[in-house]
Amino acid sequence: MNKIGFIGLGNMGLPMSKGLIRSGFHVTGYDLSETAVLKLKEQGGEIASSISEVVASSELIFTSLPSSKAVEEVYLGEDGLIEYSDSSKLLVDTSTVAPELNQKIAEACKKKEIHFLAAPVSGGVIGAENRTLTVMVGGPTEVYNLVLPVLEVLGENIFHVDEQIDSGTTVKLINNLLIGFYTAGVSEALHIANKKNIDLDDLFSMLNVSYGQSRIYERNYQTFIASDDYKPGFSLKLLRKDLEFAMDVADANQLDLPISKSLLELYKSVEKEGYGEKDMAVLYQRVKEQSRKKEATK
Repeated sequence: MNKIGFIGLGNMGLPMSKGLIRSGFHVTGYDLSETAVLKLKEQGGEIASSISEVVASSELIFTSLPSSKAVEEVYLGEDGLIEYSDSSKLLVDTSTVAPELNQKIAEACKKKEIHFLAAPVSGGVIGAENRTLTVMVGGPTEVYNLVLPVLEVLGENIFHVDEQIDSGTTVKLINNLLIGFYTAGVSEALHIANKKNIDLDDLFSMLNVSYGQSRIYERNYQTFIASDDYKPGFSLKLLRKDLEFAMDVADANQLDLPISKSLLELYKSVEKEGYGEKDMAVLYQRVKEQSRKKEATK
């Protein structure tokens, strides 16, 4: 299985595609962005002008897309993957979407005997570039075993969660719900340190060897907060989207999660204030700015 298609060459899709090329796979990419496809070509990838061209030149096709709407269009649209694929094709979606969409795509694939896995990834852009991603896979075991050697090129931690197609997505949403909590906690905790004139580098050194340590604290502080640069690795609006999906799962299963609901409302309000396009770590900046505004009105 050497011929691979990749649809969606954004922050995650492009570095994943590059990793496959470096490992000797023949990769054909497709994206609406001309800049993105040219970057793939520079790395030795082939460029397709349509989804049908990707299907024609590939045995295994990955998708990495920013929204449920984009995923639905690419898979279920009139000129989408399912329209042009047959039983010889394997389709793997690495996007984070609503579990219901995983199920809808799986049902459409089943009608044409197309193999499909829902395999969202965690680890961010750095993980994609370093090929250290965690991949959470839902779908048939026999299909997972076929794709596993390729997944092991993309990441270090590959999990087959269950044969239920949306099982990997559910794990990813739980993961991102926790990320939402950690990001909010780091933002407010560091603001306490500011008010008490505690050096944030010193604080990180101490908490990094204490129970307050977390990967999100390390990521948000070292990569974004310390340099006061919030160019997105994982934007706040994308985190808000995933929190909404997690709450949809909770509601569908009649779960009462009041703290999580309050967290979602926080991220919604912060996005409305204009922070959505920045990295999720910008929540720290918003906490500081909100505090300054309150102090100014006293």
